[in-house]
Amino acid sequence: MRKIILTYGLIAGAIVSAMMLITMPMYKSGQLNHENGELTGYTTMVIALSVVFFGVKSYRDKQGNGAITFWKGVQIGLLITLVAGAMYALTWEYLYPQIGHEYMMTFTEQHLNDLKSEGVSDAEIQEQREYWTNFMELYKNPLVRIPITLFEILPVGIIITLISSALLRRKEFLPATKPVQQ
Repeated sequence: MRKIILTYGLIAGAIVSAMMLITMPMYKSGQLNHENGELTGYTTMVIALSVVFFGVKSYRDKQGNGAITFWKGVQIGLLITLVAGAMYALTWEYLYPQIGHEYMMTFTEQHLNDLKSEGVSDAEIQEQREYWTNFMELYKNPLVRIPITLFEILPVGIIITLISSALLRRKEFLPATKPVQQ
């Protein structure tokens, strides 16, 4: 089980980490903004964490003799997600000193501009500015930043884990293939 969790977790983690390393510098160049960047980020997470399905299936087919309970699937899927999430958070920790503060400043300004264009009052915008200024100060602390980063990816992994476990608990869903006997 450990080998399956590490293998599939590292694959998913490599995908989200590689995409983060590719896309985060694109914010600096203006190729991505927070709207299309968010879509890109969560799409990448869904694609990367689809590996959870294959990890649970691999366990079911190889170690479960073609059967797995829902809760065993959840356990395996969540552990794969945690490995991928750890890699995701470590990648952000690597990038943060280089571009994190600038990214957070740009994010805050974009958010405030969006509020202004929605007609929010100046007092509310100032309140939001103070909130985000305080948040950015807290965010400098890795003990705050790492859990927040993990919380970005974990809900995606939980949803994919629940769907995968529900589907794969049924033996007839993509049954394991047996080698052809000659």
